[in-house]
Amino acid sequence: MNTKIRLRGVCLVALAAGALGLAPAKTARADKVRDLVEVAGARDNQLVGFGVVTGLAGTGDDATAPIAAKATIEMLRRLGVAIDPRQIQLRNVAAVVVTATLPPFAKPGTKLDISISSIGNAKSLSGGTLVQALLKGADQKTYAAAQGSLIVGGFSGKGASGSSVKQGSLTAGRIPMGAIVEREVVSSILNDKGELSLSLRSPSFTTASRLAAAISKSLGEGVAEALDGGAVTVKVPEEFKKNPVQLLAQIEELEVSPVRKSRIVISERNGTIIAGGDVRLAPMAIVHGSLTIVVKETPQVAQPVIGQGTKVQSSEVTAKEKIPTVQFMEGAGSLADVADALGALGLSARELASVLSAMKTAGGLEAEVVVE
Repeated sequence: MNTKIRLRGVCLVALAAGALGLAPAKTARADKVRDLVEVAGARDNQLVGFGVVTGLAGTGDDATAPIAAKATIEMLRRLGVAIDPRQIQLRNVAAVVVTATLPPFAKPGTKLDISISSIGNAKSLSGGTLVQALLKGADQKTYAAAQGSLIVGGFSGKGASGSSVKQGSLTAGRIPMGAIVEREVVSSILNDKGELSLSLRSPSFTTASRLAAAISKSLGEGVAEALDGGAVTVKVPEEFKKNPVQLLAQIEELEVSPVRKSRIVISERNGTIIAGGDVRLAPMAIVHGSLTIVVKETPQVAQPVIGQGTKVQSSEVTAKEKIPTVQFMEGAGSLADVADALGALGLSARELASVLSAMKTAGGLEAEVVVE
């Protein structure tokens, strides 16, 4: 039996170059304001409820999970049907939790998508129907009612020999447009001072400053002010006092160039590397070497003069080291240049992950390295 242990080492030497002299980055792409901010006061609200799924083909909760039976009895009582709890044995019913997101300005009658997941020991919710469930907010008030047939994305199959195949989850599903809003959440897009407040989805002092400047340029000097890196306030001009919606519609169409973080994300689980933002490289030299250790085990029989032979192991250990070469990497001033430079190294994804981490330590990589 041969066992191979491969050890890789990376050595980086940063070159002192004074000013890096990198090529200027390309002009950042401008985005619509509506893609960069949220309007304070116009927010989503989470809804949750308890329900019962019926019509399952013997794959529901069993006697060891009595919550489904109790919920069914309670539901039948509300409908005027009396039943003896001792006589009920259900396998086509499952207790579930129902969740949904209530968008801002949703009016009574608006339909919402809902998600359903089992909380008992049901094997599958496939083919089931959710009986009317009330969805409540954090204030324990009912805002929507949900009902309908489930869509389950997973599947499973089992043969007579015991072999089986399964993909996805059978105990969770969705009902598109399965809930109807019954109560409106009153929202106001103006704060106590009668101003609009815009919250950046990705806080940045530069982006907030650019956003305030773009709004002031469009509506008038001093109309918008950046409070910090995450919020911009807008004074409502006189002509929009009675119609702030039109003001917001005009602001949303403005274009601003956001500042995106220079970040490299390395996933050690599958060897994926993703880089984004204004990633740059300084000139440096890279020495990448490999060491391979081979352990060879050969079983042998030691036969004594008298008696029974015994089995012994004979081990042979050899080490092979590839002579590393020094590679010089010129500075890269844009993400495309970085990709070309790293691709020229001819390293695998996992080797490249080690190189990138060492580059960051050596100070030659201008980006945040995140290892997942």
